[in-house]
Amino acid sequence: MFVVTPRFSAHRMQAPRWMDGHNAWIRRGFEDGVFLLTGSLSAGAGGAVLAHGLTRDALEQRLREDPFVAEGVVDAEIVEIAPSRTDDRLAFLKD
Repeated sequence: MFVVTPRFSAHRMQAPRWMDGHNAWIRRGFEDGVFLLTGSLSAGAGGAVLAHGLTRDALEQRLREDPFVAEGVVDAEIVEIAPSRTDDRLAFLKD
C-alpha cells in the first residue's frame, strides 16, 4: 500500500492548465482499481492518494503519467506501508 503526497511546486499557478488531464488521470486510477482515496491536503498544499494493488515501479510509472507531475506542477513523495494490523474493514490491505 502506498500513500502519495503530491505537493505543489513553484509552478503551482500552471495547475488550471493541466486540471482536466489531472482529473482524467485520477478517474483512471479509480477505474483501474488502484486508487482507494484521493483528496486535498490542508491549506492547499497539494493532495494525497492512497494506492493499493500495484508495485512501486508501476506506481512511479503511473505518477509520471499525471500531467501535474509531468509538467512540474507538483512533486510527489511516495511512502510505502506494509500493513500488519488493520481494522476488519481494511483487512483487504494486508493481502
